[in-house]
Amino acid sequence: TLEAPRQAPALTNLTQEEMLARLQKGIRHEVLEGNVGYLRVDDIPGQEVVSKLGGFLVASVWRKLMGTSALVLDLRHCTGGHISGIPYVVSYLHPGNTVLHVDTIYDRPSNTTTEIWTLPQVLGERYSADKDVVVLTSGHTGGVAEDITYILKQMRRAIVVGERTVGGALDLQKLRIGQSDFFLTVPVSRSLGPLGGGSQTWEGSGVFPCVGTPAEQALEKALAILTLRRALPGVVRRLQEALRDYYTLVDRVPTLLHHLANMDFSSVVSEEDLVTKLNAGLQTVSEDPRLLVRAVRPKETPSEPEIGDDDPPEVVPTVPGAEAARQALVLSMFQVSVLPGNVG
Repeated sequence: TLEAPRQAPALTNLTQEEMLARLQKGIRHEVLEGNVGYLRVDDIPGQEVVSKLGGFLVASVWRKLMGTSALVLDLRHCTGGHISGIPYVVSYLHPGNTVLHVDTIYDRPSNTTTEIWTLPQVLGERYSADKDVVVLTSGHTGGVAEDITYILKQMRRAIVVGERTVGGALDLQKLRIGQSDFFLTVPVSRSLGPLGGGSQTWEGSGVFPCVGTPAEQALEKALAILTLRRALPGVVRRLQEALRDYYTLVDRVPTLLHHLANMDFSSVVSEEDLVTKLNAGLQTVSEDPRLLVRAVRPKETPSEPEIGDDDPPEVVPTVPGAEAARQALVLSMFQVSVLPGNVG
């Protein structure tokens, strides 16, 4: 693209107070209903900022989110950031029992590659691996924010909700065209993406969400997913109780209970997902196609109920008194014939 250059103050020229002011402007956090942590990051800070202000970030932001039961990382308004900040964001969501190679960045001007690994140690605590993380994206999510989203998705550490990201570049450089006042913006770094198999990354195509929804509805959708996921342990427990108390193939109950206890629900983001997964697993283990789980939604309340009317009584079918009517009822329910070979 051709455009006049826009000069932004380099971070090295900012005082610590100016860095802090910019950081606070680009990061917002709160605890939502249901004890869900919400962290909005509009610009990914680099290693220089984190090394100087990491203590402030941990004390004023991260520590307040550590006690939440799930986390929403909002990158819908994040159009870039610093490559050196990638390992910091990913590491706080990585268990930390091992270091993980998450990306390799190739830089064309210096003809060098840099491997990105999770950090062996972080300031403060990591977010528990047992807690769900949702990343919100939009069609404006770009560059470093896309790489973080892609890495967390490939690690199966986060559910991505929202729109396909822009498919931008990790690092852009403005090159003057001759002696003119025009500059050419050129992508100069690219992700080689080891987590994605190396040959295919998010650049150009963008990161596809696990659950697609308009960006403005992404937070609401994420909270609905987290509500469902919060209910999963209770659902599994009640299924185990029902199988233990009622299932007629008693010899298969222990295997079914063990299967339920060890099922991986990390990819479940809807009732439909849950029903499909449960039925596939239970029917395979029991070899019983009659064993069926269904989601039954509560009946909707009529919009205009009649005054003084409670729920209408259930209609109980009765046997008609007249012989002809009884015969017609039987014929409507049964079909009787003798097939060739005297087969009833």
